[in-house]
Amino acid sequence: MTTTTHRRLGIVGVGLLGSAVAARVLARGFEAVGYDTVPERVKALAASGLRAAASVAAAAIGADAVVTILPTPDVVGTSTAVAHGQGTIFVGGDAALVEDFRSLFDAITGTTVHVGTVGDASVAKLAANLIGGITAIALAEALVLGAKAGVAPAKLLDALRQSPVRSGTMDMRGPLMVSHTFAPHIRLDLFLKDFRLMLDEGNRLGVALPLTSVANQLCTAASAAGHGAEDLAAVITTLEHLAGLDKTKR
Repeated sequence: MTTTTHRRLGIVGVGLLGSAVAARVLARGFEAVGYDTVPERVKALAASGLRAAASVAAAAIGADAVVTILPTPDVVGTSTAVAHGQGTIFVGGDAALVEDFRSLFDAITGTTVHVGTVGDASVAKLAANLIGGITAIALAEALVLGAKAGVAPAKLLDALRQSPVRSGTMDMRGPLMVSHTFAPHIRLDLFLKDFRLMLDEGNRLGVALPLTSVANQLCTAASAAGHGAEDLAAVITTLEHLAGLDKTKR
């Protein structure tokens, strides 16, 4: 099948993930026009070749494709993973159309999966984030359990990363939890939004999501405590509080 080459992209939303996407396509010879409600985000990428649009409509004019990378329909993968070409794009829709835009997808990341019809990719995204989010919270629980028992978090993390339960979450968020530096790969509030979307979808379909319900409550507490703009790893602070560890010197 012949793949059509689309070379001009309109990008609406150039936050953490949007800027990573813009940098990827610009580095691979694509044209890109960006719009964001915070103009400074677009200006920060001007040196890389991103042209500024004055509105959403202006970003779409003359574009072969337009992507919206916003807090509600956010894309799976973290901004760091996308920046290094390690993210995954889930696509729903006509298979021929997916192939038509294959060159664009390949410019953004190394893996594109055609999930099914329109809407199926959104479900896959929620499912992936459900697993990723709950895995991160499970790691936080494990580190807090160890800390309460007197095992140094750094030592425990090192042991876990050399065991059969090792995961990408341990590699990415484990060091953040140990060091208590929560620079966001994905902000906790964005995960909280996704947990709520998962629960809404579960209610609509009649599917019980008990672990997601607990994750939602823990992230709600962490956000209320001021960690919403930090990485999801900051949920460990809520678990530490519940364990009384925030009252002692770690």
